Formats: sequence, structure tokens, C-alpha cells
Amino acid sequence: MPAAQGHLLIVDDDPDILLSAQLLLKRQFARVSCLAQPSELPAFLHQENVDLILLDMNFTLGDNTGTEGFYWLEQLQRTQPQTLVVLMTAYAGVELAVAGIKAGAVDFVIKPWNNDKLIATLQAAMSLAQAQAHNRQLCAENRTLRASLTPSADYFIGETSGMNQLKQRVALCAPTEANVLILGENGAGKELVARAIHAQSQRADHIFMAIDMGAIAENLFEAELFGHRKGAFTGAEQARTGRLVAANGGTVFLDEIANLPLHLQVKLLRVLEQRQVTPLGEEKPVALDVRVIAATNAHYELIADETRFRQDLLYRLNTIELTVPPLRERREDIPLLVDHYLGYYAQKYQRRKPALTAAALRALCAYDWPGNVRSLRHALERAIILSGDQPLQLDDFALPQANSRAEVDSGMPNNLNLEELERTAVARALKQFSGNISQAAKALGITRTALYRRMEKHDL
Repeated sequence: MPAAQGHLLIVDDDPDILLSAQLLLKRQFARVSCLAQPSELPAFLHQENVDLILLDMNFTLGDNTGTEGFYWLEQLQRTQPQTLVVLMTAYAGVELAVAGIKAGAVDFVIKPWNNDKLIATLQAAMSLAQAQAHNRQLCAENRTLRASLTPSADYFIGETSGMNQLKQRVALCAPTEANVLILGENGAGKELVARAIHAQSQRADHIFMAIDMGAIAENLFEAELFGHRKGAFTGAEQARTGRLVAANGGTVFLDEIANLPLHLQVKLLRVLEQRQVTPLGEEKPVALDVRVIAATNAHYELIADETRFRQDLLYRLNTIELTVPPLRERREDIPLLVDHYLGYYAQKYQRRKPALTAAALRALCAYDWPGNVRSLRHALERAIILSGDQPLQLDDFALPQANSRAEVDSGMPNNLNLEELERTAVARALKQFSGNISQAAKALGITRTALYRRMEKHDL
């Protein structure tokens, strides 16, 4: 550790010990303070920020049991848990040292000390103290950043019975370590629910890793999720940490899990059961400590079909099962969503929050929103960008005509507009195959990636 870092406090009733320690250590740390009695600790620590305390264990003449040191160590653990303590005594034995470490001290020093050993011990403890302080600072910054990027109000905007029930279930399951399976249509907010669970869990200060299972090529599945060493396969020019390992300590969100082929489901199941990952080209497995949240837009009948989805994997994933209601089933929430996102996008594009005509609001509430909240958000964002500061009219949202729903269902649009034809074909394919991306893409004659692009394009 570089010299002159951190604030060290020495507590010892022997003035000679205090003086010699201060003279030895004043060049090793930015600041060295001394106290003759531990009873002065509370007042001193109330006024000063201390990184490390070197604490003697005996302060009463004739007492060499270390009782006083243990007492003050316990007090520091209770009132100053972030301040590390190194114990010091002239009456040391193995049992006393072990007891001190078990009680919470980071190390033990015997008097009279060896100067080099004392310096090395305290520098190592100071490095640990400052590393922990830096980690706490990073966690605090991450919490602030996470709150600013995804306000908690965005998780659940709605007061209908379905949304209130979802809120209650999230609040109950979030603090646990149970795996969660989230069901719901595209754009309904499955990832927001997953993020809400993570934010209310014991892992909130760690990473939330979202992985789109439908967007990972089959031949890259293991390399992406499990990682690989350099040279493990052609093109592996450098080692790479898998996404699962990168999320250690946090939460992994496996989106569109139903699109994972059966032979890859086996590999994922094995990892989840064994709680360890073996990167490609490696022999030694890496321990895995993640909470798993999975999601799919497929109907439950599809994932309950053992010819399409392994039931042992399903049981591993759906300890808790949540369903996000589609927007058409909670139309009463649309005015709340409209008001929220009008304010959000007005602030984003530095506009005044626009008014909305009654006719426009009625049309927004009456529309089925095939793309759910995502589609509504896109419509509001476009309207704010293109309308300027004028009140928003029905025409600003470019909603399909009233017969659009029948056209999608029948597959017989009344016009030959290529955009409408493409949207109708994509919507029909998704409906026909219950949201299964792989099967819908095959029926349309395009790749899954191309289908995802068209779904995004048409708010499906």
C-alpha cells in the first residue's frame, strides 16, 4: 500500500507504547491518533472518521485476561461496524488470538512487536479497510444511479386489481432467494417486474444481468453464458467471462426462455442444479451464486408441453410464478400511464407537458394495444416529438382504424400498404404460434433476429 494513507487510531494505557507506536507509524499513514483509555472511544469516534483501530486488550493493572479488549471490540462491532480493529496484547496465546479473530478483529499483534511485522500487519488491515470503504461508496453510487435510471414508480403504474395483486406477490417473493417465472405478452412489462424483484431483494446492490435467450445463436450459447478460455475454439482470441459468472452475487434475468431449444435446455438445467459453470476449454468449474428470474411470452400450455420444454427445467424455474396482465385487461390504468409517460418524454425532450384532448384519451383507452405498454410508450413518444407544444389530438397517435383488429384476426387487410401487410403477417404468425419466436420466424421465412426487428418496428 502506498505510504501516508488512512487514519489510524491507537488505544493503549501505556504512554511509552503510544509514543513509540506513533513515532514508528506516523510516516506510514496519513494520520495517527492516540487514546490512553478505551472509554474515550465513543466521543472520539463521534468527532473523527477513523479507518483502523489498534486496540490493546488489557487496561487494568494485573488483568491479563483480555476481557476489556473483548468488551470494547464488541462495542465497536455494534456502534462502528465499518471500522476495522487489530487487537494488541503482551499476554498472547493461540486461543486468545483465535478468539479475537472470531469476535471480529481482522488481526492480532503481540507486544513487544517487531517493527516490520507491525507495519506490514497494519498496512494490510488498512488496505482492507479502504477497499471496503470504496466498495460501500460504489454500492451507494450504484443505488443512486439505478434509482435515477429506473424510478421505482416505473415498475408498477396502475391501480387495477390485477396490478395490485402483482405488486403484493412481488413484495412477498422479492426478499427470498426463490426462482421466479414471469408470464406475459410482449411489451407487458416482464423485465420491469424482474427489475422490481431484484431491487427489493437482498441482492439489490449487485448486478442485474438481462439475457435475451432468443437472440443468442445456438452455436454461441455456451460461450456467451458459460464463458471460455483463450483458444477454446476458432475465433476465441482472448478469454471471456460468461454472463452467468459475471452476474455472481446478483440476479440473472433469462428473457424469452421458451425459445431455448431442448438440447440447450439440458445444459442450462445442469448448471442451475449444480450451481457451477465450466467455461469452454477449462477443466475446473466456477461456483455460481445467482438468483434466476425467467420470463416468456408463450402460453403456459406451450411450456407445459414436455415435447417443447423440459419439465424438470420448468420446475427449477417456476418456484414462484407471476403473470403480468396485458394492457387491454387493465384499461383503467391507461390514463395513469399516459399521464406518467407524457411527463417523462416531455422532460426528456425539454418540452412542456402537453394537454390531451378527451377524444384522444378515449381512443387510447379503447385501443387494444397489441404491443401493450411498450407500444403505448412509443406512441406517446412519437406524438410529443411531432406535435410541438400543441395539445395532442387523436390524429397525433396514428392509431389503426377501428377495423384493424378484425383485419389482423382475419388476415385480409382492406388495403395494400406494404407496412400494414408486413405488420399483419407478423401479428398473425405470433398469434398462430402462441408467441413462440422460433416457430413464427420459420413460418415467415426469416431469422429470429429479423423477426425481433420487425416486432420492434411495428410495436408488437
